[in-house]
Amino acid sequence: MSKIAVVVVAAGKGERAGGDLPKQYRPVAGRSLLAWTLDSLTRCSDLGPIQVVIGPGQQAQFDTATEGLDLPAPVEGGTTRQESVLNGLEALEPHNPDAVLIHDAARPYVTPDLITRLTGALGDGHAAAIPALPVNDTIKRTDGWAVVETVDRSVLVRAQTPQAFDYQVILQAHRDAIGQELTDDAAVVEHAGLTVVTVPGNDNNTKVTMPEDFEDADRRLGTRETRVGTGFDVHAFAPGDHIMLCGVRIEHDMALDGDSDADVGLHVLVDAMLGAMGEGDLGRQFPPGDPTWKGRASCDLVAVACDLLQEHRARIVHADLTLICEEPKLARHQPAMTKQVASLLGIDLNRVNVKVTSTDKLGFTGRGEGIAGQAVVTLDMPAR
Repeated sequence: MSKIAVVVVAAGKGERAGGDLPKQYRPVAGRSLLAWTLDSLTRCSDLGPIQVVIGPGQQAQFDTATEGLDLPAPVEGGTTRQESVLNGLEALEPHNPDAVLIHDAARPYVTPDLITRLTGALGDGHAAAIPALPVNDTIKRTDGWAVVETVDRSVLVRAQTPQAFDYQVILQAHRDAIGQELTDDAAVVEHAGLTVVTVPGNDNNTKVTMPEDFEDADRRLGTRETRVGTGFDVHAFAPGDHIMLCGVRIEHDMALDGDSDADVGLHVLVDAMLGAMGEGDLGRQFPPGDPTWKGRASCDLVAVACDLLQEHRARIVHADLTLICEEPKLARHQPAMTKQVASLLGIDLNRVNVKVTSTDKLGFTGRGEGIAGQAVVTLDMPAR
C-alpha cells in the first residue's frame, strides 16, 4: 500500500470513565489519553495523514492535546460513532489514500507490528482486516437471569482496533449504511456483503473505558527514560562462497563460522538491544549449541529482540553499527545493509547508521581471519 491514512475517533464523551473531561482528553502520566494514542500511531512512519474526529466544542481541548503534532484540522463527529467515522472518511477524500486504519482514541497501546499485520492483509488483496483475540472464558447465553445455552467459544473472537480497509471500499460501505446501527466498521463492511479477515490481535492493546483503566494506563504509560546498549561480536572465516552481514548476502571466497548464519552485523545489533533492555546478551537468549537456532537466519534473532521491545514498550531511537574487516570490501554494500536493518527494526532509515572500517592489517581482523562488529543502540522506554 503506497498511502495509508488513519481516522482516529475522538468524538465521544466517555461518561463511563467518570470525571469532568471527555476521557480522550483526561490526563494520563502527564499527557492526554488522545496524545498517547496519536504518539503510538506517529511512530509508524508509513502512516498518514492522521485525521482526528472530535466532538462539538472540543476544539480547544484538541489543540492542547495535539500541540506540536503535524495533523490535518480535525472534523466534527456526528451523533453516533458510525456518523463520526463517515465524517472522518469524507475528510480524507482529497488525500486519496489507498487504505485507511480506523482507530479508537481510547486505545493508546497500538504497536507497529499490529499495524504491519493489518496492512499486510490488505496487501494480500483483502478489502478489510481486523485484529482479533480468542475468547478464553466460557460464554453463556441467558434469558436475563437463567442460563439458556453454553456458546461454542471456538468460533468467537474479540475484535480490536485499529481496523484496516481499502479506502474506497469502506467509504462506500459507510455511505450505503447511513441509517443503520452497526457496532463497528467491520460490521459496516459485512453489511455491504464483503468479507472481513482477521489477523492476530494484541492482548496489551486494551481500551481505556472505566476509572480503573486510567489507573492502569498511568502505570503503563508512566515516566520514560533513555537507555543505551552496546554489542560486540566476532566470527572467524570458514570455507564457503558468501557471507551474511546485516541481513544482506555478500559474495566472498569464504563464509563465516557460527551456529546461525553468523551475521556479525545483526548479532551485535541484537546484543546491543538486549543490553539496553536489561535482557542479558546473545548467549543467554540464544545459547550456543541450542539446536533451535542451528542454521537459522539472524533475522529471526532480530525478530525475537523486537518482540522484547514491544513487551518493554520501548522504541529504538537510533542504531549505530560498525563492521571491521580487511576483506571483503564493504563500502558499496552500506546502503543495502542500512536499508535492511531499518526494515527489520521497522524504523526510518535516518535512525540507522552502518559504518565499515579496517584495522590496517593489525590483529585478528587485520590478518584476514574473520570479521568483528560492534553496535550502540539507543532506546526510549518506560522508567522502571
